[in-house]
Amino acid sequence: MKTGTTWLKALMFTTLNRFRFDFSDHPLLRNGPHGCFPVVDVYQSTSYPIGDSEDLSFPRLFGSHFAHNVLPASITDPSSGCKFVYVCRDPKDVVVSMWHFILKLRPKELPPVSFDQVFKAFCEGVTEYGPYWDHVLGFWKAAHESPDKILFFKYEEIKSDAEAHVKKLAEFMGVPISVQEEDNGMVKKIAEFCSFEHLTSLEINKTGFQKISSEYGIPNHVFFRRGEVGDWKSHLTKEMKEQIDRITHDKLKGSGLTIGATPES
Repeated sequence: MKTGTTWLKALMFTTLNRFRFDFSDHPLLRNGPHGCFPVVDVYQSTSYPIGDSEDLSFPRLFGSHFAHNVLPASITDPSSGCKFVYVCRDPKDVVVSMWHFILKLRPKELPPVSFDQVFKAFCEGVTEYGPYWDHVLGFWKAAHESPDKILFFKYEEIKSDAEAHVKKLAEFMGVPISVQEEDNGMVKKIAEFCSFEHLTSLEINKTGFQKISSEYGIPNHVFFRRGEVGDWKSHLTKEMKEQIDRITHDKLKGSGLTIGATPES
């Protein structure tokens, strides 16, 4: 959660369906990223059956925050036809974004949760989908074992070159960008259409709701905040920054993966 999955959904949906929809009358203009990309995590409720997915075009796109080791073998086995695109982010920015998300969703009758509380729980691995570093490592290792099945992204790298990642997504999803499309500016159009600035300017993401169940929905604007790299600098103390960097270094040591900064000596 809070690693850029809303943005990734927009990029994937738009890239995959670029032949079906015109940018002037696009589903993202009416539904928002989550409305175009069902999340299997919330389909556990019988009041909101996953059978609705029958209306989706093929190949079908689904989102999930579940860790790799709890997903069913029917979709993680290399012989299955399922593919994964995973995005991770500097944990310092993740915990800040998570705190703001919690504050926006917390019932008004309850006292606000302090950043110190969320930070402590995050560092101890007490978060809704399990310890962050274990979650990232699970997909990182699986991506190395099955690179044709799992595409692993870093949020910061997408931010630095969104167009390059659009082309990677297209190739991975089996709909590569043609030379003609690139010459006609399709990659740039997708990147700009799905940009944070454009998505947050849309009325659907200002006033719309994302249906979670038959009785519950989340305002779309809650899924967007600042989308910046390094926003943690406005929230973390020097000690907090060093603590997360130490955990990151220790957890990822020997994996070949680097996210965020290394701890200061």
